[in-house]
Amino acid sequence: MPGVKDGKLQTLTLIRGLPGSGKSTLAVHLASATGALHLEADMFMVDRQGFYEFDIRRLRHTHAKCEAKCHEALTDGRNVIVSNTFTRFWEMKAYIDMAEQLDIKLLIVECHGKFGSIHQVPDETLADMRDRWEDLPEQYR
Repeated sequence: MPGVKDGKLQTLTLIRGLPGSGKSTLAVHLASATGALHLEADMFMVDRQGFYEFDIRRLRHTHAKCEAKCHEALTDGRNVIVSNTFTRFWEMKAYIDMAEQLDIKLLIVECHGKFGSIHQVPDETLADMRDRWEDLPEQYR
């Protein structure tokens, strides 16, 4: 049976949505309730003092690090929840491929709340993200 490891269903959950939509909050609650590992690229933009510091020059690196940590945890048999904006389908593709290659059940959840961004994302950036939002292909809905 796909997604079963040691008799338990193993899952990779991707949570997507615009900044302030509730992704991180949902991921934290789900991880707490299920024991899954919660990852997001923003976790890798925290400085040595523990403060979040967005740096667009590090964006590719932070996403690569998030993907690598996800792969490592899945390979170790853990359930993983990744919450990123994932505004375009290709941004999820590495995770989707990972789940398929490791034969792990994939769940994709969309958040559409309007709670305000904890990272003070400028309105113009939020509008750009909203404009480039892609709906999921039918097979992932």
